Amino acid sequence: MTNSPHEQAPSRIPERAGRKEWTALAVLMLPLLLVSMDVSVLYFAVPAISADLDPSGTQQLWIFDIYAFVLAGLLMTMGSLGDRIGRRKLLLFGAAAFGAASLTAAYANSAELLIAARAVLGIGGATLMPSTMALVRTMFRDAGQRAKAIGIWSGVMVAGVALGSVMSGILVEHFWWGSIFLVNLPAMVLLLLLAPVLIPESRDPDPGRFDLLSVPLSLAAVLPVVYGLKEIAAEGFQTAYVVSLAVGLGFAALFVHRQRTTASPLISPALFRGRGFAPAVLLNLISSLAMMGSAYFTTQYLQSVLGKSAMEAALWALLPSVLIGFAAPVATALVQRGMNRAHVVATGFVVSASGYGLLTLTGTDALWTVLGAAALLACGAVVISSQLTDLALSSVPTEKAGSASSLLETGQEFGGALGMALLGSIGNAVYRADIPAGAPAEAQETLGGALAVAQQLPDRAASALAEAAREAFTSGMHVAALSGAAVLLIAAVLAAATLRRVTPTVAPAEREPEMALV
Repeated sequence: MTNSPHEQAPSRIPERAGRKEWTALAVLMLPLLLVSMDVSVLYFAVPAISADLDPSGTQQLWIFDIYAFVLAGLLMTMGSLGDRIGRRKLLLFGAAAFGAASLTAAYANSAELLIAARAVLGIGGATLMPSTMALVRTMFRDAGQRAKAIGIWSGVMVAGVALGSVMSGILVEHFWWGSIFLVNLPAMVLLLLLAPVLIPESRDPDPGRFDLLSVPLSLAAVLPVVYGLKEIAAEGFQTAYVVSLAVGLGFAALFVHRQRTTASPLISPALFRGRGFAPAVLLNLISSLAMMGSAYFTTQYLQSVLGKSAMEAALWALLPSVLIGFAAPVATALVQRGMNRAHVVATGFVVSASGYGLLTLTGTDALWTVLGAAALLACGAVVISSQLTDLALSSVPTEKAGSASSLLETGQEFGGALGMALLGSIGNAVYRADIPAGAPAEAQETLGGALAVAQQLPDRAASALAEAAREAFTSGMHVAALSGAAVLLIAAVLAAATLRRVTPTVAPAEREPEMALV
């Protein structure tokens, strides 16, 4: 790599990170927290946005979904781009785009402008997520320190999703709906000021040319699959959604073929030759499937079964997150003291499975049981994510950290959508089978539909329908929870078998990483 006149010569990163690196980690957590919060930040703002901008039903759906779609579709592209142009450079670009889009969204005067701003937020998020993880990989060369840093990264990621809905509720209650976007600005300005000082640049010294054809192929593979899975979870199996899945999988096959045959692939197949990388991606996907599948039920249970307001439900849902901060450090300490990582990951899956097991014991008035189940699921997921992320990034050369990070995160997006579609469909099927046959058509579709119909009935009939619907939903949650527990227990066995002999080795590039302080 050649240095510009304004760059110093490449500097060797100390073997052990010091105060500067840990301070840089804290700075990196700011964009990560905000990107994860933006997944759920609109939950309480929709009524205010609808009253102000009067979006159509389709526009309202796009306001919600465009962020996640763009984020998922561009992760692989941005991870590979960061490896080529520099992860810090991409991080700063993403922060600027995220900040500008947040300002635009806050003062949007039409639904179309808000949708466009949310799409740009998704682009910014797709640059920030793999960049932060890849920079953690390059800044923390000591295995023990890196494991602790990745544990913090995983905890912040999970906590951000839970915190987003609560923060949006508080802000909308005291300010106008645009304030949910303005809170992004101070953090992004701070990142833009401090990152050039604290965070070293890193890139692949020999990346090859950028394969432009792979970009639309990756988008065409990811977006239809995510869309189809999300819609199946919400509307059930319909021809259009199944076709969307088939189209996405067809383009996925073309994308894989392109990566295997082109001289300079967007995602190098060599990544999967790293011991432990492929199992880590698959097992991380399964963990994400379980987490999002459980969230599909627990959020509805708190609001529709227990009758909590949206704000109350969000505040109660924060309670299990308290334990997340302890899960990753405990798992890291166990591995560092000699416990086989395979056993730690398998234990994480068993802990999450026990959370699903607890869900099967719930009735229609079991707040603390549901919160306990959510806590077990979240703790198990953070243990799994922190260990598998560390394993995956340790199994690949430093110069490919961005691509490796993007694959992990794309797998998480697929897993989340698959969990909602798979477990949601199981729960909905049981609900429809258990709801009384004479119930109105809307009531036979969803619990929300039943409760809406019940409000229009006389007291006795309304109470009977609402109770029957809550019982049917709870039964569906039980069957879905049993299915989720079975999947997690199978994953525990798979983790114990595939990771038992995996010991990441230090690649040559890690000993002399391509790092330039500017």
